[in-house]
Formats: sequence, structure tokens, C-alpha cells
Amino acid sequence: MLIRAVESYLAIRQAAGFHLRNEGYFLRSFARFTEARKESLVCARTAIDWAGLGSSLPQRARRLGVVIRFAHYLRAEDPRHEIPPEGVFGSQTRPRPIPYIFSPEQICQIIAEASRLNSKDPLLPHTFSTLFSLLACTGLRVSEAIKLRGQDLSVDGLVIRESKFRKTRLVPLHTTAQAGVERYLALRRRLAPCGDDYLFVNKQGQPLHYNAVAETFQKILRIIRLDAPPTRRHPTLHSLRHTFAVRALEACPDGRDRVSKHTVALSHYLGHYNVVATYWYLEATAILMNDIAEACDDLVKGEIK
Repeated sequence: MLIRAVESYLAIRQAAGFHLRNEGYFLRSFARFTEARKESLVCARTAIDWAGLGSSLPQRARRLGVVIRFAHYLRAEDPRHEIPPEGVFGSQTRPRPIPYIFSPEQICQIIAEASRLNSKDPLLPHTFSTLFSLLACTGLRVSEAIKLRGQDLSVDGLVIRESKFRKTRLVPLHTTAQAGVERYLALRRRLAPCGDDYLFVNKQGQPLHYNAVAETFQKILRIIRLDAPPTRRHPTLHSLRHTFAVRALEACPDGRDRVSKHTVALSHYLGHYNVVATYWYLEATAILMNDIAEACDDLVKGEIK
């Protein structure tokens, strides 16, 4: 039965560090589809038929790609399994959305509006203003920030425990950020002493959910009229992380070696698996383009080797 092969395949890849939540869902669905046709091997035609049930062309391509990788795994021991052809539904790679980069003034607007949130919970405005401030000045993932506990705040910064890719890292904080978090933590312990010792909590003392944070952020964007900019770039909660990465690169000292070291350091700071993931976050800004133009000019003049 294919379902047993699916579970074996998933177990091996998960042991190697892959999460495979969507891939597991897809492969179990494919196994049920195959067994409904009374087939016990991967058949290219069946794989294409199943992948074609996807709701969009990119999803169909991704579904087929999942089966192709699974088929390669099975065929290594049993050549009767067919490997479906690639490209039937086009590329499974999603186009990179153009990130929105906040200006310093816009970030100040967001934090100020968060501090004025009207709520029956007196802690809530402080919670969101501190959370958005922390995201803006550290580039943390939202999932990392809402999982923080009191014990994760140390004199050296924030300890991010087993986040994406199961990596634990230390994120240094500026003295002003450290002081801001400590002030909030003291207030949080006074106004919400119950529950677990999470930094950012709701009025029940429970950790914030991502959806609640994202909805509040979008509400603030509507208030300050940033929810529908006249460009293709649409700000989201994740834009704070993009903005941090870009501003960090803008602050990089001149020089090829310095830029390389700065980018590697930024990659580690953001908790990326490799530096390629960091490139995904970077976007051209006026400051960066001006720096590039000046560097090209120096290169043409022979001032850079």
C-alpha cells in the first residue's frame, strides 16, 4: 500500500529536519486517490490526474512536484514506480512578491497608533506597541516574538529558542530596546500576573495568536491609511522584517569585504539557514541604489580593485 510508503518517506525526511506539513497532507491525499483506483504503484497518469485537482495552476505544479520527489525515493528500490514528467503545469516556483519597505516615519506612526488602541484590556495597547517596536528594531519573525518568555530576556539580548529550522540563537538588543522590553515586562507582570510567563499575552494571560496580531496590524494600517498604497507593494506584518533587513544593509560600511561580512552577519542575526534566504528579503531602495551607483563610479575610475 502506498500509504505505508508515504509514512516511511515522511519519517525519513522529518528526521533530516524537514517539517513537511503541506507535503504530508498532499502525499496522503495522493495515496488515497491512487488506492481508490486500485493501484499500488506510482503511475505518471494518475499523478497528473491527481495534481490536476489543484485549485490553481501553481498549486497543481506544486502537487505534481511533491509526487515527483516521492516517486524518485520509491524508484530507488522498485523501478516499477513511474516518475511523472516535470513541467506539465508549469513551474512550481512562486514569483517573489515585491516587499513593502516602511519609512522610519511610518514605523513611528504604527507604534504610536498601537499605543492608542481602544480596548477594555489596559495592557493591550502596551502589548502591541512593544511587540511592533521589537519586530521593527530586531527583524524577528512574528512567530518567534510571540513565543518569547520572561526568561528569554537576558543582559546579552533575547534568546530565540528552536525557531524555524530548529535553530536557537541570541539576538542582541540596543540598550533602548532592552529598556523598553523590561518596562513592558514589569507592566505585564503587574496587569496580567496569571498564566504562563509569556512576554506578549492577551487579557487571559495566554500568548498572542498570529492571526490576532496580523488583524491588529492591518487595523492600524487602515487607520493611518497605509492599507491600500497606490503601488503594487502592499504592507503586511512581515514587511517589518523586510524593512529591518534592508535598513541594516543600508547601514553597512563601504567596501566589498565589509559588505560580504555584513551580509553574513545579518543572515545569522535573522536566523536564516543560509545567506541565499537573506537575499530574498533585500529590496532596492534609493539609498542602496545611490550606494551602488557610487561604487560603480569608483570601479570605473579604478579606485576599487
